[in-house]
Amino acid sequence: MIILNAMSQTPVSPPSRLVIASRESRLAMWQAEHVRDCLKSLYPACDVQILGMTTRGDQILDKALSKVGGKGLFVKELEAALEDGRADLAVHSLKDVPMIMPEGFELACVMAREDARDAFVSNDYASLEDLPAGAVVGTSSLRRESVLRSRFPHLKIEPLRGNLDTRMGKLDRGEYQAIILAAAGLKRLGLESRIRAYLPYDPYTPAAGQGALGIEMLSAHPQIKHWLAPLNDLPTLLAVSAERMVSRQLGGSCEVPLAAHATWNQNQMEIRSFVASIDGKAACMARSSAMVKTVADAEALGLAVAQDLIGQGAAKLLPHGLPG
Repeated sequence: MIILNAMSQTPVSPPSRLVIASRESRLAMWQAEHVRDCLKSLYPACDVQILGMTTRGDQILDKALSKVGGKGLFVKELEAALEDGRADLAVHSLKDVPMIMPEGFELACVMAREDARDAFVSNDYASLEDLPAGAVVGTSSLRRESVLRSRFPHLKIEPLRGNLDTRMGKLDRGEYQAIILAAAGLKRLGLESRIRAYLPYDPYTPAAGQGALGIEMLSAHPQIKHWLAPLNDLPTLLAVSAERMVSRQLGGSCEVPLAAHATWNQNQMEIRSFVASIDGKAACMARSSAMVKTVADAEALGLAVAQDLIGQGAAKLLPHGLPG
């Protein structure tokens, strides 16, 4: 099989060997194995290996991510493996990928999105509304915490760190009466039956990129982008491009309760977003829609939503103000 370089129409030979860098959590390995299987289907003669790694984000479990460096802690070691040649590509949950990529790195591919909603998980209660006063709810996200504090001030919101299995174990040991997780991870690991309720996009708007997989590579290796091109999902790419533009304009990080999620109705994309205070007492919300056919269209829509939020005073809710 010969692959044509879309820019120059020059032939690109199929890969003979590819190494995928991945975190070693069960969910991360599922994601890496999914990409491996897709690549093996495309290139049967290719030897596709997975390099499992433990990141700083996996090691530091006694502190909130916002206090120790943010979600970038989940990708730095994987990027080091790309840089020193131990791996050719890295698979990430896209919501964990910083909004501004380090120089020399880029997102080569965004795969089809799973369910982007948040999920309510509990052994004893069917919904957030059923929880009694003082019940402990666990979440790792300031975005979720802000909404919960706004809507359920009688509940006790506590931090919840660790991989998916660790979090579920804490729930099952009775440390929490309920936890809020991304539905995508539960579905990917066959744990959909543990979901008691799906939280609606309004007001529980997801984080930018939630439910999507991103594949990172070195910019210096453009042939990898051509090999991965068949795995790109254009509707997902356009949606997350809009979402990540909102987050980028507002300095989105683990320190900011920020949501951005885009949905489709044919070529019409609608994006909703909010920035809030952690206590949920103040928030700026925006929503807009447009015909979107290209990444530039999507980013323009995301920029418009970000400017709407800024016009409402969102900068006052950001711990460090707007990015310079």
